[in-house]
Amino acid sequence: MSENDCITYQSSGYFSKLINDYLDKKPELDVLYNRFPSIENFGLQIEEKAKSFIPSYRKILFDALKEQYSKSEISQQTDANIQLLLDNKTFTITTGHQLNLFTGPVYFIYKIISTINLCKKLKTEFPENNFVPVYWMASEDHDFEEINHFYLRGKKINWIRDFSGAVGRLTTTGLSEVYDIFKNELGKSVNAEFLCDLFKKAYLEHHNLAEATRFLVNELFKEHGLVIIDGDDKELKKVFASYVEKELFENISYRKINETLPKLKDYTIQVNPREINIFYCKENIRERIVFEEDEFKIFNTSLTFSDDEIKKELKEFPENFSPNVVLRPLYQEIILPNLCYIGGGGEIAYWLELKSNFDEYQVAFPILLVRNSVLVTNKKQIQKKERLHLTWKDLFTEQQQLFNNKTKEFSTINFDFSKQKEFLKEQFDALKEIATKTDISFEKALIAQEVKQKKGLDNLEKKLLKAEKKLHHDKLERIIMLQNELFPNQSLQERKSNFSEFYVEFGEEFINVLFETLNPLESTFSIISL
Repeated sequence: MSENDCITYQSSGYFSKLINDYLDKKPELDVLYNRFPSIENFGLQIEEKAKSFIPSYRKILFDALKEQYSKSEISQQTDANIQLLLDNKTFTITTGHQLNLFTGPVYFIYKIISTINLCKKLKTEFPENNFVPVYWMASEDHDFEEINHFYLRGKKINWIRDFSGAVGRLTTTGLSEVYDIFKNELGKSVNAEFLCDLFKKAYLEHHNLAEATRFLVNELFKEHGLVIIDGDDKELKKVFASYVEKELFENISYRKINETLPKLKDYTIQVNPREINIFYCKENIRERIVFEEDEFKIFNTSLTFSDDEIKKELKEFPENFSPNVVLRPLYQEIILPNLCYIGGGGEIAYWLELKSNFDEYQVAFPILLVRNSVLVTNKKQIQKKERLHLTWKDLFTEQQQLFNNKTKEFSTINFDFSKQKEFLKEQFDALKEIATKTDISFEKALIAQEVKQKKGLDNLEKKLLKAEKKLHHDKLERIIMLQNELFPNQSLQERKSNFSEFYVEFGEEFINVLFETLNPLESTFSIISL
């Protein structure tokens, strides 16, 4: 690694006002979270979770994980971590993600490395405790369009098939065609062979998407003791059943979250609660449960339940009830001895809506940590940046603004017409004094002329900028080309590129550098040169 630099999340321009204010610890947001992510606060979180977590749930969790891993080759490190979950001094650090095809955007990798690195850091700070990194598979999600593709060198590799129900239960039919496309795109190298073999074993040798994803993520992180959990589990849902019943009959989440939303009036709301935040999930359906005309109905189906019938269904088949985005965090925190959730800006934003609901259910609200973000560069790109005298802040700037900023910087002409505009204002103010003493038609003409003159100066500014852009075209073009390399489609690289794009070029060094570099408790956008 020849260069390792960073830029704060707040100055990157890619995080929402809510997340920036959270990171700045604005006092008005204090009521929306439990503790800010700091080493000292983790000590307090450990104490709270130790007192509130129900000890008997550890054995249920242990048994469920053993069963889930029964068809997988489990590493010694992961097996040891699952065993540690039986110990009352063991806690988890959790991240969650959809079952994106071949991990989807590369930030999925960053989330998991953030989680593992935080566990290592906490073990150093609190050696009497154990910390287990957990990846929660969003196997009950049903948004197939969000997960059925990934991008490799700008090309979209897509899995096309009919779908309904929870994605984790989806068979891997049709992925042999995707494998052929992927293999052809990667080319021939040792790293390409590794990736092709990984794809093949994950998706062509496993029956459904949950099993395939478990294998894939396990292969990438098994030596780091990552524990992968599938919430679509009958035994785990038995633990959650009493909360589901309250949700069905008391609408607690709907009431409590709607009490919180006014406190977020100055921000974009991420999710809005429904009266019932539970799906009915069976065979090829995952549909909302609604209460209409004194009965529970499964949306878009003919299925209906009376009060007694739905209680009976919940008791006998808890696996048929699936929490939505509002209730899934509660489910997670009930069954895991969890201290912290690591997520992207959008995830943390919706978690900030949920604390009052946790309080009502008397479940400890976890520490919320914004995951590490990374921009991967190479030596040639670093050299271009230096030759063009660019800073990382320049390259993170919105493209049109960057274009304008650099044009003004390169130019020897003063683009600031503020003095002329101020002079113009003074002249028209003097004329307005005269206008008050004469006919109103003169006043209207004067106002119209003022608008025209101001517009003329604005247009001259724009024409001057345009002329200077032509003069410095070659240099500006090189700047924009570099930015486009680093920010594909003027978006964050980590949201577009797949990890295979970097792995095929750098191999295991890519993963190793991430482990060495990423510090989960630093709110900085890491720039890594390989």
